[in-house]
Order: sequence, then C-alpha cells, then structure tokens
Amino acid sequence: MKVKVALVAAVGAMVLACPPTPLAFAAPPPVTTPVTDHCPHRTGTPPAVDESEVVAPGSATPAPLPVPSTPVGGAPLAGCGVVADPASGPVPARMTAAGWLIADLDSGAVIAAKDPHGRYRPASTIKVLLAMVALDELDLDTVVVPTPEDWGAEGDSCGMGPGGHYTNRDLLTGLLVVSGNDCANALARELGGIDVTLAKMNDKARSLHALDTRAASVSGLDAAGMSTSPYDLAVIFREAMRNNTFRELIAMPTYRFPGYPRRADVPGDKDHPSYLMQTSNQLLLEGYPGMVGGKTGYTDDARKTFVGVTERDGRRIVIVQMFGLTVEADSYWDQAKAMFDYGFRAPPGITLGSLAPTSTATTVQETTAPAVPTTATPHQVVTATGSDHQATGWSVRILIGLISALVAVILLLIAMRLFTRR
Repeated sequence: MKVKVALVAAVGAMVLACPPTPLAFAAPPPVTTPVTDHCPHRTGTPPAVDESEVVAPGSATPAPLPVPSTPVGGAPLAGCGVVADPASGPVPARMTAAGWLIADLDSGAVIAAKDPHGRYRPASTIKVLLAMVALDELDLDTVVVPTPEDWGAEGDSCGMGPGGHYTNRDLLTGLLVVSGNDCANALARELGGIDVTLAKMNDKARSLHALDTRAASVSGLDAAGMSTSPYDLAVIFREAMRNNTFRELIAMPTYRFPGYPRRADVPGDKDHPSYLMQTSNQLLLEGYPGMVGGKTGYTDDARKTFVGVTERDGRRIVIVQMFGLTVEADSYWDQAKAMFDYGFRAPPGITLGSLAPTSTATTVQETTAPAVPTTATPHQVVTATGSDHQATGWSVRILIGLISALVAVILLLIAMRLFTRR
C-alpha cells in the first residue's frame, strides 16, 4: 500500500512540475466562395455525388435545357461572376453559395448576383412551383385520403398516415412549412398524377420565362434533368408572392397538422394525434426582423438552397442561395442575413437587371452551346442603372469629353480676339 501511495505522489509531483501543454487545435479551413467566372454551370448542373439521377435501363437522360441567346432579365446578367454596383458597397463576404441573387421584390430590380443564370438543382425550393399550380387548380377545402405512396415518400414528411383525412389546405401548408414530400405526392395525385403535375409545373415555369427551370420531381428530390437558377427562383417566388394564400402559408412559423387513427393491423399501435409542426425557415422561427417567408431545400447533390423575402420600411428584398453549405462559424442563415442587409443598404435606384421578363426575352432564339459571357468578369462590377450597362456609361463619358473640348476651344478663340483688340 505504501508503494502505491509513493508512486501516486511521485506522479503527482511530475505533473505539477511539468504542467500540460494546452492542446493545439487546427484552425478551421477558410471559407471560400466557389469560383463560377468560367461558367461551369451554363448548360447543366454540378456533377452528382450519388446515383439519385441515374435513369432506369432503357431510358434516355434528358438533354440540357437550351440556353437563350439573350439572357432573360438583361445583358448584365449574362456573366457568371459577381455582378454588383459599387454604390451598394462591397458584396457580402464568406458566401459559400455558388450562385446567388439579391433583388427588390416589388420593382423586380436585380441589386446584385453571382452566376444568376447558372443551372443548379433546386431541392425543395421547387415546391414553390408545385404550390403555385395547386393554388391555381385545387379547391383548398377538398378532403384527401392518403395512400401508401404518400406516407411512404422518401425524405421530409408532414406526418400523413393511413386512415387520415386532410384538406388540400393542410397539404399545401405542410408542403411549405415543413417541406413534406408526402404532401407533395398527395397534391400531385390530386392534380392528375406525377407526370401530369410535372408537365403543369414546367408549363408554369415557361410562362414566367424561367427558362433555366425543369422540374423532374414534384418534391425536389434529385432526378435526372432537374434544374433551375438563382434568377428563375427569384422570378418564381416573386410571382407566388402575388397570391394571398401563398403569402399566408409561407409566413406561418407553426401549424397544427391533423393526425390519424391507430392501425388495427399493427399490434400495439395507438392513435396518432395532431401535432404542431414548425417551419424549416430558421429566420422565420427565430423572429428575424421583417422576415415575410421563404422556402428551404437540401439534398446531397443540390446542397443547401433557399429563397425568401424580408420587408423593412416598406421595402421588400428577395434573396436566393444555391449550392451552398453551412460551415463553422458561418451558417447559411448568417449568410442570408448578410444578403438581406446588403439589399436594404443598396440605393433604391440601382438596377442591374430585372425579374420582369423583357419584351425580347419572350422571342429569343435558343442555343444548346454555352453562351460566352459578355459582362461581369471575375468580381467585375456593373455601374449602370436602369436597363443600361457599361457601354452606356462609356458613351456618356465620351460625350462629356467632346463637349468639354469644344467649350475649351471656344473660350480660347474669345481670349485671342480680346487680345488682338488691345
């Protein structure tokens, strides 16, 4: 026993004599924004990381959507790098989204963007397009009885179950609040089935001139051919916000979703009561100032996506984030807040493009070849306002220079004449 005590004492003395060196933790890797200046996603989405988009044997992989020869929204949006106006100050730093966009919701003026027409997977943000079709066609009071395909849907769920009864309003609310894929499946059945619903969603996108968009699943789960862009998502959400019911549903932080009865064929099963679902929009849930509403999305291939609107002092700003990540000390929500702050700081007159389709955008010729960006080289800023771009700015400078030179010549002639009269 004395030997053990002596040994412990000796070890303790050594510890006191040699205090431990503080553990050195490796610094987190720096946050980097994906480089898109070379237009890697001009025609198609980033490479898939899993097999979710592998088509069935005998089926053909959908061809990429044609690229308009004239970019929808204006020439400054043709580039794939950052497009911004110096008058708004530096764009938000530490952005992990490959493509993003900030715009004034009411005027449609694009304030700043990065790779605005780059093609990315929408994930569950495509549910906004499904909601628009459902609001156009369905009676919200109609009661729907779910099927095994509904409650067995992959991914996020509203919590539908056998024997439950749900109105279309319940389904739409669950679709937008918790991004329920079971609700998406049920709504698609009410609209005529998956294929019919996808056709309707894509028709709606084309009617809005969202030409980068193709819905290949009603829920946003990755599927071959699925794509949209920051510009398109902003256009789609802006149109959806014109609908009173959509605005009401997208603004709900919580909603009590109906339950369903116990299953007699399942031993020990009990009744499944209604429950209070919470929105997946963290900014709405935490009470972020002015948050009107938004739609989240995530898949392994799409990464994090978000489209949302905040209102301050009568001005509404819409932002889109695509193919992004949350990293240590830099969450996707923090990045969203920085984008909203930038939008509200921007002078109201700044316009680098428009969410409202131009007259030429409806009849543009299309090409399947990648378009060469005409503006917005890496981190280039566009200083024009309205529908003008950099060429207009240089024209004005040249004109002012010529007028100044002419005035100088006239003054010189007057001075010479006065001198000769003396």
